[in-house]
Amino acid sequence: MDSGPLEPLPAAARGSAWPLPPDRTQAILEATKHVASRLKSAGYPFALVGSVAAYAHGVPASFQHDADFCILREDAEAVTEALEAAGVEVRVPPEDWLIKAHSHGEEIDLIFELARQPVTRELLSRAQTLPVDSVHMPVLSPTDLMSSQLHAFSEHHCDFGAVLPIARTLREKIDWDRLRREHQDSPMPDAFLYLLERLHVIEPREAGP
Repeated sequence: MDSGPLEPLPAAARGSAWPLPPDRTQAILEATKHVASRLKSAGYPFALVGSVAAYAHGVPASFQHDADFCILREDAEAVTEALEAAGVEVRVPPEDWLIKAHSHGEEIDLIFELARQPVTRELLSRAQTLPVDSVHMPVLSPTDLMSSQLHAFSEHHCDFGAVLPIARTLREKIDWDRLRREHQDSPMPDAFLYLLERLHVIEPREAGP
């Protein structure tokens, strides 16, 4: 039975594939650049941290759910006003250690306590200015970045697998002796450092007298 002429295909489907889904990695980078540019313009000290900071230091992109920045607690209100004036949506969550921004469909955390440790001017002064997808911004130093990862380990959160690639890639840039001193009394970070020794990522610690 003749069913008649075929209906034409929709314009989006003729001669090409359907539109691809958005690139989540690039969206996070665009959000990171947008917020960093506003923070730079406002003149408040800050540093990129987390998985996007690891990427800036050369770790292959494996972003978590958002991008993270460190800011000083005393600057939180002024940073909020500066971002809102630039059209960035900002909200204050129930937690008292960060504020949240929204850009390019992605969440941005602006943190003033990093793994339960207050963000300080000294910490931010050690940040390195690096390009993040062509935009230069302060990025937490490799040692401070790894220290923040170690501080986050606990009996309830101990994902060594997520931190291992960062340690492998940045091992030559990290002051491991400093991290051993800082975390020698904390079981989970100390266990991770021992694992790095057994995997030959870092040199074994020297035996005591």
